[in-house]
Amino acid sequence: MAPCEYKHKVLPNMQLYLAPLQGFTDRVFRNSYFRFFSGFDCAMAPFISALQLGHCKKKELMDVLPEHNGLMKVIPQIMGNDPSDFAVVANLLFDMGYPSVNWNLGCPYKMLTKKKKGSGLLCYPERVEDFLDRVFPLMKTRLSIKMRLGLHDKGEILALMPILNRYTLDEITIHPRTGAQMYEGGVDLDAFGDACAMSRHTIVYNGDIRSREDFERISARFGFIERWMIGRGVLADPFLPMTIKGECDRVSDKIKTIKQFHDDYYQERLDYLSGPAHVTDRMKAFWSYLAPSLEGGTDFFKQVKKVKTPEHYTSVVENFFERGTCWNGPSGI
Repeated sequence: MAPCEYKHKVLPNMQLYLAPLQGFTDRVFRNSYFRFFSGFDCAMAPFISALQLGHCKKKELMDVLPEHNGLMKVIPQIMGNDPSDFAVVANLLFDMGYPSVNWNLGCPYKMLTKKKKGSGLLCYPERVEDFLDRVFPLMKTRLSIKMRLGLHDKGEILALMPILNRYTLDEITIHPRTGAQMYEGGVDLDAFGDACAMSRHTIVYNGDIRSREDFERISARFGFIERWMIGRGVLADPFLPMTIKGECDRVSDKIKTIKQFHDDYYQERLDYLSGPAHVTDRMKAFWSYLAPSLEGGTDFFKQVKKVKTPEHYTSVVENFFERGTCWNGPSGI
């Protein structure tokens, strides 16, 4: 079956979220993406760190400035474990026009988990409860949570669910891995189902949706889930949300669309970043996901990895598209 022949039965209230991938799905990527592709209903921005006294990094805050995010609904995400600092950042975002923020309890990177941030807080249910008790009276915004099954043990989420049920949350996004797994191994759908059964909140599924077949298989098992978050899958297949919603027939020339998307994104990176190394490094990351989906993309990416200047990079990319390629998709179909 050709990709654009796929007609999955879309639930009336189904929503697709762009995941917050640090270093990838910032406002430069989001805006370029939304100019050329459809399918997503909203995007969750990469986290803003709530620093001492409620300070935050200017670069992270600029990522969610309303004037930079007019193409799609955006949910800001905050990383932190101090209620007072968190609330200051949340209220700043509220004053900027964001009625709801997300608390990051999912980041698996050790530099944060060892500080009991991200998924590093999941094994301390009493600290999560204390945080929520103290932060809610301080915030103007509503709150959602993005989390994993636990830090080391998938059972940690089961200890947290009765606590989370006490609070009014917009939704809970669950990535069915532990923090210790990082992104290795398969998602644990049994543990995800157990957590859902204990929760009174709306659940968003996140993890390993890389194809329409992945979505069809997981959505068939969890028919009550209406909200889905996609991250790395869309980096390899920008058409994936459209395919899931049966809208990919809107694209008459996929290669032309990919080229336009790339050119727009690259120009935005040139305008946004200072220093040629920063730009070329970002573009190498961009192609590390996307290149294998194109015919001849593996050899092309080997050339991209060798570039050192924007001029060399531009030449390599233009030559690749001028020689001709076609869209194979991440699985080569």
